[in-house]
Amino acid sequence: MKKCGIPVEFILLIVLALQGFSVQAFPDGEKKAARMVYSVDSALNAFLPQNVVCGKGISDTLMYPDEVYRVRIENLSGSMMIPLVYNEHVKKYIDAYSLQNKTKLNRIAALSKYYFPLFEEYLSKYNLPVELKYLAAVESALDANAISVSGATGLWQFIKPTADLMGLRVTSFIDERRDPFLATDAACRYLEYLYRTFGDWHLALAAYNGGPGAVKKAIIRAGGNTDYWQIRPYMTTQMQNYVPAFIAMCYLMNYTREHLIVEAGQNPSYYEVDTLHVSGPLNLVSLAAELDYPIEDIRFLNPVFFRNYIPDDGYTYSLVLPHSKATAFLVKQTGGEFAKNADLFEYTKEPLQSQTAQKKIHLVEKGETLHRIAITYGCTVEDILKWNGLPATHQLLYGEKLLIQTTQP
Repeated sequence: MKKCGIPVEFILLIVLALQGFSVQAFPDGEKKAARMVYSVDSALNAFLPQNVVCGKGISDTLMYPDEVYRVRIENLSGSMMIPLVYNEHVKKYIDAYSLQNKTKLNRIAALSKYYFPLFEEYLSKYNLPVELKYLAAVESALDANAISVSGATGLWQFIKPTADLMGLRVTSFIDERRDPFLATDAACRYLEYLYRTFGDWHLALAAYNGGPGAVKKAIIRAGGNTDYWQIRPYMTTQMQNYVPAFIAMCYLMNYTREHLIVEAGQNPSYYEVDTLHVSGPLNLVSLAAELDYPIEDIRFLNPVFFRNYIPDDGYTYSLVLPHSKATAFLVKQTGGEFAKNADLFEYTKEPLQSQTAQKKIHLVEKGETLHRIAITYGCTVEDILKWNGLPATHQLLYGEKLLIQTTQP
């Protein structure tokens, strides 16, 4: 692969200058604006062909004038059932994803290669807009093991009551909210219900985030108005931000090259895996050794078994493996080789799977204690003391900065 060495921002400025447009302001006229955007995108495609990867020395972010975003999103909306609009709220999330959280966005782009084909199958099954696949990226950053502060879990971030409502089982060993297949099916059924309830996709999305009751209350407070953008002030802050975040993610996932979004990490291909139907008990760590396949990859394909164990509870479960490993599993199973390995059937206590720890700085507020901070971040007082090199007798000071390593979003 070739690497480009010309700053893309410089290329963009040249293109705009040649077209007689200012980066800060554009002349009136929809046709001129559309021609300008076409020129910019054509130039980017010319300077960033498919076999070129931007290396060191080139900015990994690109910012565009508002008119570029507006025309692109307007064109994109024409191909989608859910209306997309561009405004200051959407712009905030385009910047948040593509600038402040670029690393996470690169990871989402990589994970989408596995998850989006799966989502598309279920969305097609329920005759839902295919662009709803981007909703999971907003919800969980496509992390099947994501857990929010409120306890919402999985790709589609179901809280326990909604999981119960949608028939997703949660036990000491099994959490079907983490199962990509079962959770996606449940999300489709729930989104279908919400759209039937409100007859508007923006309201259905807001209800997915904050609950249908909160949306109905906002409509009442707005005097019966059902336009999302008009009743948005009557919603919670989280619901107000939800639809703009969804639109921003739709845009960025369709303009990855224009924003230099590069897939970070490799995952198994969705089209190269098989599903086996198995019953417990089965220790997945031992199975990984038996099949000579990394346990990390088995966990990625089967996040529903969050303790690395399929219990003997009378249920039959789906075990996802690559083609070759699925074949090896069946050969060993039918040949009686598994029976020789007692470890395959024993539960071994394993640390719970968690998200990658992220470092944060916590600013101590008045009256806060180490215990309260530890509870907030899901750690221990001893952890905080160790991370900050503090003695056990340390007394917190108002405004003090503490390093925290947390898996919370």
